[in-house]
Amino acid sequence: MSKVEQGKFVQVHYTGTLKDGSVFDSSDGRTPLEFQVGGGQVISGFDKAVMDMKVNEEKTFTLTSEQAYGPPRDDLQREFPVTMLGEEQVQEGQDLWFNSPRGPVSGKVLTVGAETFTVDFNHPLAGKDLNFHIKLVGISDQPTQPAAASCSCSHGTEGSCGSDCG
Repeated sequence: MSKVEQGKFVQVHYTGTLKDGSVFDSSDGRTPLEFQVGGGQVISGFDKAVMDMKVNEEKTFTLTSEQAYGPPRDDLQREFPVTMLGEEQVQEGQDLWFNSPRGPVSGKVLTVGAETFTVDFNHPLAGKDLNFHIKLVGISDQPTQPAAASCSCSHGTEGSCGSDCG
């Protein structure tokens, strides 16, 4: 029976939980997550966890924040003038989309003042340890799903993604 090797495409069902047991993401009821091992399409700790697994093997593991999305970074909190909102009203905790040279990025409004508002562009899971339960359901030489060939996410120097990319 073959085992996962660098460069192979894998299909994985997974459930990710936080320390308190709350689920932050799951493939339950969806197509399995597919990615190329070592391709930088998922966070590095997840990528390393599938190495040497066999089809139908299950594994539970924890990634520290450093192995996942890293610690929250102060330099990813930015202050903007309220005038840039025009007539739009925003509230603390609200998610906003911004255009950047790399494409659209999401940030959470931290504070709203009379003249400025502050937005946090850290990944929502930055600073959190992540628990995963995974089941390897396939290994292939080529992608079996169209999205796997085009899914490419990055955050800093580590590969990382949100729901649809792993």
